[in-house]
Formats: sequence, C-alpha cells, structure tokens
Amino acid sequence: MNKLRFLIFISFGSSLFTSMHAQTTGGGGVIIGQDTNNKSITTAVPFLGITPDSRAAGMGDAGVATAPDANSAYWNAAKLAFVDKGYGGSLSYTPWLGKIINDMRLVHLSGFYKIDRVQTVGASMKYFDLGDIELRDGANISQGRYNPREVAIDFTYSRLLTDHFSIGGSLRYIYSNLTGSFTGLDASSAHSVAVDIGVFYTKPLESKNATLSLGASINNIGAKISYTNANNPDFIPTNLRIGGAYKTELNPLNSLTFALDFNKLMVPSTVPGSRNKPLLEGIFGSFSDAPGGFAEELSEFTISTGVEYWYNNTFAGRLGYFYEDQYKGNRKYLTAGVGFKYDNFVIDMAYLVPTNKRENALAETIRFTIMYMFPTKIKDEESVTQ
Repeated sequence: MNKLRFLIFISFGSSLFTSMHAQTTGGGGVIIGQDTNNKSITTAVPFLGITPDSRAAGMGDAGVATAPDANSAYWNAAKLAFVDKGYGGSLSYTPWLGKIINDMRLVHLSGFYKIDRVQTVGASMKYFDLGDIELRDGANISQGRYNPREVAIDFTYSRLLTDHFSIGGSLRYIYSNLTGSFTGLDASSAHSVAVDIGVFYTKPLESKNATLSLGASINNIGAKISYTNANNPDFIPTNLRIGGAYKTELNPLNSLTFALDFNKLMVPSTVPGSRNKPLLEGIFGSFSDAPGGFAEELSEFTISTGVEYWYNNTFAGRLGYFYEDQYKGNRKYLTAGVGFKYDNFVIDMAYLVPTNKRENALAETIRFTIMYMFPTKIKDEESVTQ
C-alpha cells in the first residue's frame, strides 16, 4: 500500500468542507501547503460542522436563535424546549461534490418528543458518506475498494427555566472510519464522545408586534481523536456560536425574520505543537493563541446572516450570506432557499452560490429537508415552575 497516497486521502477527506482547500488559495494558483499566508484552523471530523438542514442552509448557515423546529438541537439544544409541537421528526439530504461525483452525501435524521410544558428530549444521527474508494499500491495494483464514512449520534435534553429562557445539552458519540477494513495501514477508525451546552432567550415585543431571540451554544466539547496512534491526536471541532434573531409580523399574512450568527472554533490556532496541548488548555486558550494577536483572533470568527419571509405560514423564501476571512479558509457564499408548509408537513430546499471564485463542495447542488411535527396536547397555561 502506498502509505503516502493513503494519508493524503485521509487529509483531503477530512477537510472537504473547507472550500476545497486542496485546490488553490485566493485564485492565485498557490497550493495551500505552500501558502504562508494561509492560517486555516484544521480539526479531525470536520463533518460535524456541516449544516445539516435546508432551512438554516438557505439563511447563510444561521440558526442559533431562529424559531425552533425538529432540527434545533444541532444549532442550540436549548431551543428545543420552545418547540410548540408534541413530537416530530426531520430527514435532510445533502449531495456532496455533486458537480464532480454522485456517491458522496450527508444525511441527517432528527426527532424530538415534548415530555411536558417544561421538558423536551431529542435524538439525531448525522451520516457522512464519502463514496466508494479504490486503493492501489505503489505498482498501481488494485488493493480493493471500500467506503469511508463518518457518523455522529446525539441525545438531547432541553428545559425551560422561565417563560422566556431555557437551557439544553446534547451528548454525542462520534465515529469516523476513513480506512475501511484494510490491515497493515498506519491508520484506523477513530471514536470520541462530546457534549453541547446551549442557552436561549426569546420574548415577544408586543408594542412592535415582533419577537426578539438570543442564543449561545458551545458544541463538540470532547476528547481529541487520532487515526494513527494515541501520541498523535487532533482536536475535534469545538465551536462557539452566538447570535440573535428578530421576527416582525408585517400583517396577519406576512412576516420577516432577520438572523445573525457569529462562530469561532475553540481549538488552538494552527501553529507548530498546538495540537499537543491538553484539551481544556486548547479550548480556553483558543481566544489568545493566534500568532497575529487580537486582530487575528477576530479574523477567526465567521459570520452568518440571513432573512426568512413567510406568507400565510404556508410559503417561505430565504436569503443568506456566509463570510470567512481570506486567511482562515476564505469561504464566502450566498445562499437561497424556499419552504412549503401544509398543515404540519414541511419541505425545505436550499442552494449555495460561491462569491470568491473558489469552488465549493456544495456549489450548484440542491439540498432537501422534509419534516413532520405532530400537535401538542400539553396545556399552554401549564406553569413552567410546576
């Protein structure tokens, strides 16, 4: 087995979602490993950071404080407590590198159940299929085929503390197999366990016929993992997400929601020796370890902004924009989406358009989400404090 070729595949497969970094940077034809200006932060299992649902995907990947639905736990576990249905589920499908190949995909399945007025639980599975791969040795002799894949399974608990404030958390099992069942390799499957913690505040502004929502979540707080040996671990993508949403009722038939999220990876900046830091030191030190100081720390934040329009609670139109600093990955793209709702059934679609000349793994592909939520039988007047 050509181990160098295999390790290149591992690296490529683990970073596909970061704007196809293996191509060029800034359109200048410089390979990323040769670009000294590139300071992208890399982690293991980056598939955890791929937006799973089409609603948020159509709003520039903003979702920490938008109205809750069956996919809320991914964005902010605390939002799930405010869902106004008794139970429901969602299935999302995202083609990956659809312009090039047709056997890579992300599938996300989620569900929730409202225990009572105060408590809601949820579960989800995120499955990333990297397609069928044929390995060849140094003599170009086939060594067989296999299917690299990654999976995350979540369990979520969310609880109201007041009529306007909630907390929530998720427990996540992560499995990544980029090597198949082949033996004799310097790599193997990887496992980890992580948790999410979130808070959510929402309150109607009756004088303005609007609702203001604020949210914050830290996702993927968990042990480092390694594909090779215990002495060579990598951080998983621990992420801080904060943001807000403002929904205004224009009239009984029309409403608009404006959303804004800020995200930052809470892992060490990519400098020599950084991945050897202990877990907590790496997380808390991520706000002060950038070689370029405070200015570079600010550049590590990504910005997601979006707007959602609903007509008669039946048809939705969405627009969004995602921004990442040119030296931290340089992902920049516009998003658009639509949604259709009939009774308690919803179907959403989203589309992404890169704006910086660099190809994106999701460019020119349509993403789908179907969701069904059943009405609650819980009395609205039930007290939060009971």
